[in-house]
Amino acid sequence: MDLERKAIERVRLASEMSLNYYGLPLVCTYSGGKDSDVMLELFKRSGVPFEVHNSHTTADAPQTVRHIRDTFRELELQGISCTVDYHKKSDGSCVTMWNLIPKRLTPPSRKIRYCCSELKEGGCKNRMIATGIRREESYERKERGMFEEISRDKSNKAILPDEKMLLTDNGDARRLFERCQLKAKTVVNPIIDWKDNDVWEFYWNECKRHNPMYQMGYYRVGCIGCPMAGKGRRKEFADFPSYKRAYIKAFDRMLEIREGRGLTNKWKNGEEVFLWWMEDTDVQGQYIMEFSGADLQKIIEKGKI
Repeated sequence: MDLERKAIERVRLASEMSLNYYGLPLVCTYSGGKDSDVMLELFKRSGVPFEVHNSHTTADAPQTVRHIRDTFRELELQGISCTVDYHKKSDGSCVTMWNLIPKRLTPPSRKIRYCCSELKEGGCKNRMIATGIRREESYERKERGMFEEISRDKSNKAILPDEKMLLTDNGDARRLFERCQLKAKTVVNPIIDWKDNDVWEFYWNECKRHNPMYQMGYYRVGCIGCPMAGKGRRKEFADFPSYKRAYIKAFDRMLEIREGRGLTNKWKNGEEVFLWWMEDTDVQGQYIMEFSGADLQKIIEKGKI
């Protein structure tokens, strides 16, 4: 069975589960990147009913935001329900990258990815969703499975949702859903075993719409300044200097709040924080910051951040 056919069969199985156990269509999560566009095309070819969901991160490039809007406009004309989550709170305000940084009192890093937790992974509660996650993308994703149950365990040391790996056999997956009380978000990863070359070939040859960022020399499309992008961040901030200014402003506010709470600061201003943050050579230095004698990890474990 070739990769495309296998992925479509996974989508169809997940759709059957979503309709049977949730009573709602499967949700295709969409970020505007190549993996999302590949997923979307596979959904169209599967023939299943589906909805599309985007989490607005506030840190995506303008080209990506326009690509998402254009894609959603086309899908809605075809009768497909599309939702953009702006992370609105009960008081009417929205969670953004720029107010998260002062709230969390530390810049996001490879180890502390609160931005992903709050701006990308919190939507579609109590639904079955499909993502474009692939094992080849990172070491952490090598153990990811075709079907997963996502739950949040506050006793867990990690601040990201705990992930319980599920069996990939169709029959076992169905039995798991029959036992499940459906209180958690469940996930299918149809292209989990695709290689980079598989994705690129399908993307350029089969997908009709393409994010302009890839024609600007980008291999990865995501939040501008994401620490996971490594040295690619320098090109991002050169191309999008307004985002650099936004981060520095957020870091300035972060330092003000830290000082107001009597916390130790080793920087004079947001620009110094930005320069340190961009070095990305000492992950441990990013991970542990002094908070009046208590390290950041202990504070996280106590749920104070």
